Amino acid sequence: MKSAVETLNPTRVRLTVEVPFEELKDSLDAAYKKINEQVTVKGFRKGKIPARVIDQRFGRGAVLEEAVNDALPKFYTEAVNEAELSPLGQPEVDITELKDGETLNFTAEVDVRPAIEIPDYSGIEVEVDAVEVDDEDVAKSVEQLRERFASTSPVERAAEDGDVVTIDLQAKVDGEVLEDGVAEGVSYTIGSGELLDGIDDAVKGLSAGEETTFTSELKGGSAAGKEAEVTVKVTQVAARELPELDDDFAQLASEFDTLEELKADSRKRLANMKQYDQATQAQERVLDKLLELVEVPVPEKLLEDEINTRKHNLEHHQLGQMGLTLDKYLELQGKTAEEFETETREAAVKGIKTQFVLDELVNLEKLNVNQEELTEHLMRRAASSGMSPDQFAQAVVEGGQVPLLVGEVARGKALAVVVEAATVKDTNGEIVDLDDEDETEAAEAEAPAAEAAEAAEAAEAAEAAEEKTEG
Repeated sequence: MKSAVETLNPTRVRLTVEVPFEELKDSLDAAYKKINEQVTVKGFRKGKIPARVIDQRFGRGAVLEEAVNDALPKFYTEAVNEAELSPLGQPEVDITELKDGETLNFTAEVDVRPAIEIPDYSGIEVEVDAVEVDDEDVAKSVEQLRERFASTSPVERAAEDGDVVTIDLQAKVDGEVLEDGVAEGVSYTIGSGELLDGIDDAVKGLSAGEETTFTSELKGGSAAGKEAEVTVKVTQVAARELPELDDDFAQLASEFDTLEELKADSRKRLANMKQYDQATQAQERVLDKLLELVEVPVPEKLLEDEINTRKHNLEHHQLGQMGLTLDKYLELQGKTAEEFETETREAAVKGIKTQFVLDELVNLEKLNVNQEELTEHLMRRAASSGMSPDQFAQAVVEGGQVPLLVGEVARGKALAVVVEAATVKDTNGEIVDLDDEDETEAAEAEAPAAEAAEAAEAAEAAEAAEEKTEG
């Protein structure tokens, strides 16, 4: 077999392959065997029909077609390996010449990973938010904890902001009561914004036993997005009572004996959260700077597939679970269809570029993934998916997704290498030390995340395309 490679553009090549006919022998034998098993010829036992009889009765062309279909993947793979290509997706194959007993010639066009040159990234500088926790932050945190320990008691008065009301609801659309539009005994805190638009104004001023009707757009259920006439009846009004902020509260709400100890712990927790956010922010901004330094051509077919995948997942999974259509989602977001298309394309481009660059860094820095790192990543992914580690691991293995997880961990380590080499300053001009153990763990836990959550999908799409081609 002889093959040659023609570069059509930085992300697409054409392979020209010439196969001497004798190299088709195994595939020809397999073709005769397969046809033997499928047909019956009078006077011959099944499976024992001579090749010349098959040629006479069913045509040599049928045998050649079967043999070529069997042989093409093997010769294509050999040509790819010989040229040391990294194909993405399935090739477009065209048989240019097939002469019985002489030769098989074909071409195969396929997208390939572009060649990427990683420049010196040690000069990258980024600015991140400073880690500052003031008394107001601590007070807000303690107040949120205080809210969780609030008690309620029924009152004989009209409902006010902050009260907890027990209500019955009935929703009508076009005068018809919805099957899923009736609810009784619903507990609702006025001002929480957790139910329908307009319900706060409707129930304020009502006492137990009173009702009113208002109009609201339904956010879920069978009539999501439609205007409904909602009747709300208040069956009970209860006032919320917050515990006193003292040492007794600290003992009730925490493991601490005094309020000052509780506040000190809240300050420490807030600082840790902001350090975590700071580390994530550093990764994201370092990644953006890195992508600016590297020229990364994006295969158009891969890009279109990634855009379609993102749209499908949003429309049929995320929005479907919320009972929203894409049009309604865009309306709620205040975006036009054109803006959505632009944002989706930009996110897909960034995701694909991120994967290509970080994968190249993995090779450049010779980064490996050990079992412990893979297990830790699997545990995090399981937690975010709502599955147990065992369930998630089983799903990963059965779906053949282990290489994808390994790729995610490796890309995370590659990004961590770049972040470590970069200069990170906070808004106060202070150098941020991301080598701190907790921050390093946060960085490694979230990358490839810091490459943006979208990048994971692009990575999986490209990896899957490679696996299909290799298989």
